[in-house]
Amino acid sequence: MQSIENLKFLTPEEARKIATNFGTPIFVYSRKGIERSCDDALAFPNAFGLTVRFAMKANPGRTVLEILKKKGIHIDASSEHEVQRAILAGFKPSDILLTSQQLASSLKDLIPQGVQFNACSLRQLEEFGKNFPGKEVSIRFNPGLGSGATKKTDVGGKTSSFGIWHEEIGKVKEIVSKYGLKLVRVHTHIGSGSDPEVWKAVAHYTLEIAAQFPDCRTVNLGGGFKVGRMIGEKTTDPQTIGKPVKELFENYAKEKGIQLKMEIEPGSFLMVNNGAILTQVDDIVYTGEGGYTFVKLDMGMDVNTRPALYAAKHPLVVIPGKEKSEQKTGDFVYVGHCCESGDLITQEEGGGPQLRTTQIPEIGDLVVMEGAGAYCSSMSVKNYNSYPETQEVMIDLDGSVKLVRKKQTLEQVLQNEVLVSLG
Repeated sequence: MQSIENLKFLTPEEARKIATNFGTPIFVYSRKGIERSCDDALAFPNAFGLTVRFAMKANPGRTVLEILKKKGIHIDASSEHEVQRAILAGFKPSDILLTSQQLASSLKDLIPQGVQFNACSLRQLEEFGKNFPGKEVSIRFNPGLGSGATKKTDVGGKTSSFGIWHEEIGKVKEIVSKYGLKLVRVHTHIGSGSDPEVWKAVAHYTLEIAAQFPDCRTVNLGGGFKVGRMIGEKTTDPQTIGKPVKELFENYAKEKGIQLKMEIEPGSFLMVNNGAILTQVDDIVYTGEGGYTFVKLDMGMDVNTRPALYAAKHPLVVIPGKEKSEQKTGDFVYVGHCCESGDLITQEEGGGPQLRTTQIPEIGDLVVMEGAGAYCSSMSVKNYNSYPETQEVMIDLDGSVKLVRKKQTLEQVLQNEVLVSLG
């Protein structure tokens, strides 16, 4: 039998109170947890200085960004739109590094403001050189290695389009020389769920790349620190993986006479287990002998698309409407409320229902979906089946619950539709 999951930061009483006061579904975040994770990241072993950049795509909510800014975290932006949101949240442009798959159309406006640019392809580097000859630039390289919990979270190696392939370093040097650019930062990122040994190896290769550019003073090793959501899943210890990497930087300084500053870009590490989705059991259906008991929740892929997208597993904790002296368990398939066969909250990799052992739920019971602080709200399939964007609350340091995102109204869902005369 599977282990029964436990609540990570909510209490049953808090969950019931939030559901009563705000309704469900709703995202719930813990400020205390976020700040504690920030402290852990800022303590990452380093030899000559450290900048921690939040992979903003994990959760770009304004209140989250403001908390991180107060803790001294900088920003890794994956699009020009994230840059603008970070600036609106109070970040200085110089604290933002733009690392985007698509070349920003507003690059000519962002760079003069002080935003730092990380070229992710030869074309991006060429365009930057044309527009900003002689300027400082950062480059993301694909070091030839990757690591990920699934192929969809692996962003290194031959199967990944991220960064400039390491064997094209000669072409990089040609463009840098052509436009008189100063390559001041070398960047790599290999994926989520990184194996510590792979991470160490990539750090070694990244330093070898950095050694080929005399102006390089910063090495950004990306993120990908595995965070365990489910019982039994391991969580990366920054101290464990950071110590040998720190030694690599120290050895580099002895050999090259250059003290490189380190950057890391955690997203999940800062947020995953500091957020949850509070939902309610809407229905329970049974499909006969040899079938399943399906527990239907009042949320689905419109709120959290990860289970449908790549069979991601999230802890599910049933909170009965009233306290019960005996909590019996059973095996169930949890599904979302979307009219979509793939809206399986508990599914096997590749599709198909998967049983999950939980307390026996009843219609009206609450269910807490844990591990929802990162890549859930930001990746949700908003408005599928015309469900509104989900509301969000933050539990502040004093225990008070503050609304940080309102539930979307029907008018807001429709506001960009244009009425045309069809004749």
